[in-house]
Amino acid sequence: MGHQIFLPLVACTIALLDSSSLVSAEVVKHSSHIPNSARKMLACLVERFVAENDTDSILEPEKSEDSILKDLDIEGSIDYGLTTTDIASKDFGGIYAVKPLAFIRPAGADDVARVIRRALQSPTLTVAARGNGHSINGQAMADHGLVIDMKSMGHNNRVDVNVASMYVDVGGGVLWTDVLKRCLGYGLAPKSWTDYLDLTVGGTLSNAGVSGQAFRFGPQTSTVMELEVVTGVGVKTVCSNSQNSELFFSVLGGLGQFGIITRARIMLQHAPDMVRWIRVVYSEFDEFTRDAELLIMSEESFNYVEGFVIVNSDDPVTGWPSVPLASNQSFDPTHLPKKTGPALYFLELALHYNKHDDSSTVNTLVEKLLRRLTFVEQLRFEIDSTYMDFLLRVNHAEQAARGSGIWDTPHPWLNMFVSKRDIAAFNRVVFQNIIKGGVNGPLLTYPLLRSKWDSRSSVVLPQSDIFYLVALLRFTHAHPKESEIKQMVAQNNEIVQTCIKNGFDFKLYLPHYESTVEWKKHFGDQWIRFVERKSQFDPKAVLAPGQKIFTRNH
Repeated sequence: MGHQIFLPLVACTIALLDSSSLVSAEVVKHSSHIPNSARKMLACLVERFVAENDTDSILEPEKSEDSILKDLDIEGSIDYGLTTTDIASKDFGGIYAVKPLAFIRPAGADDVARVIRRALQSPTLTVAARGNGHSINGQAMADHGLVIDMKSMGHNNRVDVNVASMYVDVGGGVLWTDVLKRCLGYGLAPKSWTDYLDLTVGGTLSNAGVSGQAFRFGPQTSTVMELEVVTGVGVKTVCSNSQNSELFFSVLGGLGQFGIITRARIMLQHAPDMVRWIRVVYSEFDEFTRDAELLIMSEESFNYVEGFVIVNSDDPVTGWPSVPLASNQSFDPTHLPKKTGPALYFLELALHYNKHDDSSTVNTLVEKLLRRLTFVEQLRFEIDSTYMDFLLRVNHAEQAARGSGIWDTPHPWLNMFVSKRDIAAFNRVVFQNIIKGGVNGPLLTYPLLRSKWDSRSSVVLPQSDIFYLVALLRFTHAHPKESEIKQMVAQNNEIVQTCIKNGFDFKLYLPHYESTVEWKKHFGDQWIRFVERKSQFDPKAVLAPGQKIFTRNH
């Protein structure tokens, strides 16, 4: 074992003697994945070499930061290697690439606290929590800072179901897919979901977490009973509606600005066995929105309501073929009115039931609910699915995208909330004009109820009681040119600027801005509260630098 440690140290020292740079290829190659004791020895050698050979005896900023970590005592690991820091410098969006100083794999919440406290000893170090890397605009990155791999949280990433009290305690780095599978073993499930479940619990709760159940139960943030959070001052704190409530509501939807979620207690309900999965098509936007709002406002309704915009064409990705739910179903465009425009719309609905339920009872209820709607009758598609398969529907689509190579290409997505007041105008200028050719991926829009969102959380919403989620989930082909990606980003900016120009009441969801002025406008009258919370829970602005809301201070 001694030789295994010694040889990399020798190689690193030789590399240092041959180069004035601490980041030579050999140093990077040999300094990752070695024990803490060996890393400390290497750090001492590096520090001694620099002191003896730098005539100014001044450490470069990143070297100084590196030395701060040399005796950091954590149960997990600290990795400086190119391969691992390269992972931490990328995300699903594929638009930004920012290198961290180190990628840290904590063993638990105490390690997270130690890392933050150590970062506070530097005037410049920042800390970002990285879940499954599904951010779009570099939100989970830290330029020359410390990125924490939340998926490596060891015993903290457990999933403990309390059947009697109907809740689950789950680590912040656990994927919702694993929460689903564990809870279903007890016949239970969380109330509110996201469409794609390979996201971490802490990640979605730091934003909101929205899917077709949100009209009933609110976003995922509305189903949280308790959190364990490590704040920006490195203190591990348990909080809830009744205990440390200011921190609790700050963190929910707080974009990672006030603390890192290391555990969450989520409400559960009895899970159904099956789902009747339905899609119904509309040629007119006003009929589509009227029916969608009717469903979310009715006491008797489906368990899940979402809506989509498609192109009125035979495009296999964004047109008619994207609507049917089974291979033996087909979309016959001759059933559409002759004067149908460039865009079509469909509602996606789901009704829960159990295996022992009489099929005629299920059918009767489905017909009763659909009877009130005004869709094109011949363009109705439905299948029966297990509850798990329905919730994993996007994960199944991911497998196909990975197979074709488009999952790992850039994804310049745009997500926003648009007021009911402005959604018809948004349809005319955006759906039917700017993106009338589609976005080469799913285009979602469906209504949500403001009353289901807790105003004490850090999420900001449009003013109206009903607002619409709009999600442009863009995909590219397997080998896109940089100019193609820039064109997509430019189109996103055009949409945002069009909303501003037309005075639309809207907010970006999973927001991304480059300036304080833009962030102030985003938060509106909630900006002062947001700043006050920052000064209370992360006064030196150590956390989540990739959001670009605050600048690290001394």
